[in-house]
This record gives sequence, structure tokens and C-alpha cells, in this order.
Amino acid sequence: MHTTVLNLARKLINIPSISPNDFGCQEILIQRLQSYGFFIERMNFNDTSNFWAWRGSGKTITFLGHTDVVPAGNILDWNHPPFTSTVEHGFLFGRGAVDMKGSIAAMTVAVEKFVQKNPNHNGRISFLITSDEESTGKNGTKRVISLLKNRKEIIDYCLIGEPTSEKVLGDCIKNGRRGSLSIDLTIYGKQGHTAYPELAVNPIHISIPFLTELSTISFDDGNDFFKPTTLQILKTSSGKKYVTNMIPGELNISLNVRFSYLSSEKKIINTIDMLLKKYFIKYSIRWICHARPFFCSPDRFYNVVADSIYRQTNVTTILKTNGGTSDGRFMTDIANEIVECGLLNSTIHQINECVSVSDLFTLQNIYNSVLDTLLL
Repeated sequence: MHTTVLNLARKLINIPSISPNDFGCQEILIQRLQSYGFFIERMNFNDTSNFWAWRGSGKTITFLGHTDVVPAGNILDWNHPPFTSTVEHGFLFGRGAVDMKGSIAAMTVAVEKFVQKNPNHNGRISFLITSDEESTGKNGTKRVISLLKNRKEIIDYCLIGEPTSEKVLGDCIKNGRRGSLSIDLTIYGKQGHTAYPELAVNPIHISIPFLTELSTISFDDGNDFFKPTTLQILKTSSGKKYVTNMIPGELNISLNVRFSYLSSEKKIINTIDMLLKKYFIKYSIRWICHARPFFCSPDRFYNVVADSIYRQTNVTTILKTNGGTSDGRFMTDIANEIVECGLLNSTIHQINECVSVSDLFTLQNIYNSVLDTLLL
């Protein structure tokens, strides 16, 4: 009963598609989808493989996923080779089992089963699959969506297979994500001899009150969907290694901010600037926004996914926006409703990443139930 989805997941895991490489994962999916009447458009850019596939017309549901995975780390720490799928005690082990080759297998098989049963279904089923989600993302979903937007494509419902479940399958789905802002800050002092501190200005000393207040600052209070914006001090560095008699002339600080639409990128930078000026600190600052936040108000699609989860698992799901970034942020330009729904996230990016085989099959049934509700 579980064989089809399990075998597909294993085929994908056995390919070491470390981001942004695909190494043939997508060709496996393309061949399967073509056999079920899908039109395929490959959209490859530089080192990134992407494809857009569709079948039917009208109201559109898009399954969004990525075939790339993060590196395995120290292979000797794994109980099983990370790119040789292994089933043991009811679990499938391997890099990408959860994030997100397992989900891709579940959505693919769910669609195959649905089309077999309903060859003349209503609406349009589509897939957008990339190999560049875990790295830069610049040649993946973002670039494909730009092309689709120019064609005036409209996606009514977007279902993203990211691992959203926490304790049991289906207990959490997501309708948004926070943005990520990285900041490189340099605080300037005056270099000098440690024996004559009165002739120098120690940038570490003068930054302590600023950093203390910065680490406790409130950018916003959050709301029903988003936690308050958070700032983390990631790294500080100054001076020369092994030099013990020189006060450094500057202090370099790395920060990361996770923020919702309640605090804009501009507001965050302005708040930090004002705090630096408060302490009369001489500084320079550079920042890069890796991802902007997105949010989709829960509507019909959320209810369909939540009801499908309950029918298959008896679990009442909750909505969250926590966790890292996802490609959902690129879909807001053309998708009316976006929901992320996938496997348990407890082993993602970890040694011995694994998924319950039973969960794989149940997720397939959840996706199939969504199709039954929307397209019949």
C-alpha cells in the first residue's frame, strides 16, 4: 500500500542533489508527470534546474517543492549512508527524506492517483519544482515566478511541501514566514597600547552599553499570526590574533533580524541607527535582506487543507508562521492563497534525517483529499 510513494522517495534520496544541483531528480518527476498528460516546461538557469508542469485548465492548484538538499555533514556520523536510502523499523533514512523529497514523492503520487481516478477533472493541476531553495534561491522559484508573472499566470491555491509538522503529522501548517535581515556593523575607536588606555578609545568598551540595549530592544509586539521581531548578535571580532598589548581600533559585529510585516526593513535599520547615535558611537553599517516576510490570510484553501488533515489523521491543525524562510515568499506575486503543509520537521538538516513510512503515505492521502475537495 505504501510501496509507490516509498519507492519514489527512495529514488530521489539516492541522488546526491546538494543545492543547487539536481543531478536527475527532476527528470524522474518529469517522466512520471508526462505519462499522466502533463505539459512540461523546463526553465533552467545557470546551475539551477526548474520545471513548470500543468494539466487541465481553470482554477489552479500548484504544488511547490525543491529537489535540492543541504550537505550531509560528516558522513561517518550517520547510522546509514546519507545518499543511500535505508528503511529500518518503519522509518526511511537519508538526506532529504523530510526536506523535502518525501513531500515531493507524496504530492507526485497523490496527483497520479487522482488523475487515474479522475482523468477529466475540473481545474488545473500544476507543479513548480526547483533545485535552488537551500542555497541562494536567485535562479530558482524567484526567477520562474518572474516569468510566469509576465505571462499573467494566476495560481488560485499554492500548496508547499515544506516540513511544517512538529509533534505529529498535520499538527501545524503555515500561512506565512518572517523575513531575514543580516547586518554587518563596524564600531570605530582609536587603536593604542594597553599600557596607555588614556591615549586610546576601546571600541569594545564603548559598544557594551549599546549592545546591551540592542539585545533587549523591542521592534514590535507581534500579533495573532507573528511573534515579535527578534534580533540576535551572531559574532564579534576585533584586533589581531595573539597580540596582547594593543587596544583594537575597531569592532566588527554581525547581527541577524527575523521580522514580520509589522516592522519594515527600513524601520529596523533606522532604529539601530538611532540607538548608535544615542551612545555617540562612530560606525559604519551594511545590510542585506535575504528574505522579506509574507503572509496569506486564512481563507477557503486553509479550511480545505485543515479539513483534509483532520479526515486523514484526526488531528486539528494550527496555523503558525515560525521557522526559517521558504519559497512561499516568491509566490505572493501570483498566488491568491498559500499554505505550507508537510512532514515532521524534527530531523531536517540533521544527521540521520528520517521520516516515518506511514507518515509518507498519510501525507499522500492528505494531498489527495485536497484535490478531491477542490477539483471534483
